[in-house]
Amino acid sequence: MYNHYQAPLATNVLSPTIFNTHIIKANLHRFQVSLILLLCLISMILINASTAMAQATTPPVTTPVKWHPGHYYSLLDHGKNASWYLSQVYREIQRTPALRGVHIRYSWAELETSEGVYNFSVIAKRLSELSAINKRLIIMLELRTFNSTEKLVPDYLRTSKYDGGIFFYQSLNNDHQGKNIKLWNPYVRDRFIALIKALGNRFNSNTYFEGIGLTETAMGQPVEPLSSTQIDSYYANLLVLQQQMRNAFPNTLTFQFTNYPRPILESFIEGLSTMGAGLGGPDTFLEEPGLHYPKDPKGVYHYYPELSGVVPLTPSIMHGNYENTKTDGTGYKPTVAELLAYARDNLKANYLFWTRDPDYLSKVLELLNLQAQRSTPSGGLDTTCPSTFSSCIK
Repeated sequence: MYNHYQAPLATNVLSPTIFNTHIIKANLHRFQVSLILLLCLISMILINASTAMAQATTPPVTTPVKWHPGHYYSLLDHGKNASWYLSQVYREIQRTPALRGVHIRYSWAELETSEGVYNFSVIAKRLSELSAINKRLIIMLELRTFNSTEKLVPDYLRTSKYDGGIFFYQSLNNDHQGKNIKLWNPYVRDRFIALIKALGNRFNSNTYFEGIGLTETAMGQPVEPLSSTQIDSYYANLLVLQQQMRNAFPNTLTFQFTNYPRPILESFIEGLSTMGAGLGGPDTFLEEPGLHYPKDPKGVYHYYPELSGVVPLTPSIMHGNYENTKTDGTGYKPTVAELLAYARDNLKANYLFWTRDPDYLSKVLELLNLQAQRSTPSGGLDTTCPSTFSSCIK
C-alpha cells in the first residue's frame, strides 16, 4: 500500500529541472508582457509629448495677417460720415506720416438695416478714400452706447425672441445712462455672428482694411440686476464673438477693448491670447487705481507687458485721458507726450488710437510730427509680429 500510495503522488510532483523550466518560462512571459506594456506606455508618452510640442510651436493664427502698427486717428461720431470733417482728417494724416490711418466705431443698427440685410457702403467709401492716400482703416463694432437714446441694435431685435436685444445700465459714477447688448441671449449672439461673417466676406481681403475690434468689456451697472448665469454667459459669448471674428477675418487684425470686471480678466484675456486676438482698451489713464490694481484680481494694465510680442496690443487715448490721470479728476492733467510714453513704454502698444479731440488736436499733431515719431513707419511703436501669428503682411 505504501508503494501504491507513493507512486501516484510522485507522478504529480515536478522534478527540479522541469519545475525550474516552468518558472523560467513563466518569468519570461511576464517580462515580455511587461516589456510590451512599457513600450506602449513610452509610445503614448512620446505621442503626447510630440502633440504638446506641436501645439506649443504652432501659432493659433496660421494665416498671414496684415500688420501695419503705428498711430491711428479715432474719429468722432458726428464727423465720421461728414465730408467737411473727413477732408480735414485726410489733410492732417497726409501731413503726418506717423498717422497710418483712422479708427472708426459703428453700431450694429448702422450696418444691418433689417434682418439679414446689410449696408456696408459707409465702410466701403472710407476704404476707397483712405486707400487713395495710402492710409488704412480699423473699425470697431459697438456693444454699448453712452446715452439712453442712441440706437444700438436693429429694430427686429426688439421682439420676444431676442428679449428686446438690449438692457439699460447706469454708469458707476451715475453721470450717464446707456444701453448694452444682451449677449447672453443665444439668438442675439448668433445674429451678431452673422454680422461679423458678412463683414469678413466683404472686407477681409481688402489690403487697406487693417483691423476690426469690439468695444469695452465693462457693462456698467445694469438698471435691472442680472443673474450670475446671465453675466457668465455674456462674457463667454463675447469670447465666442472674438473667435468668430478670427475665423471671418483670417488675414486681419482682431482685438477686444478690455477693462473690467477685474475678476474675469485673467481667464478672459487668456481666452483672447489662445485664439490670437489682440488686447486693447478704451483709455490710457496714468493713475487710475482699478486699471493699475496690483493684487489679485489684477488690473488690466498688468497684462500688457506680459503679452508684449505675443498678441497685438491696441490701447487708445480718449477725451478723459487728455483731461486727467484719473476718472474722478483727482489726478493731474498729463501732457500728450506723457500719454504717448506710457502707452509705448508701459503698455507696449503696437497700435495706438488717438481720439481726434479738437481741444488737443494741435498738440497731438505736433507730437506725432516730431522726428522721434517720423523716423519709423510705426511712429516709434513696437513692430514685433506677434508670436500667435504664423506671419505678418507688412
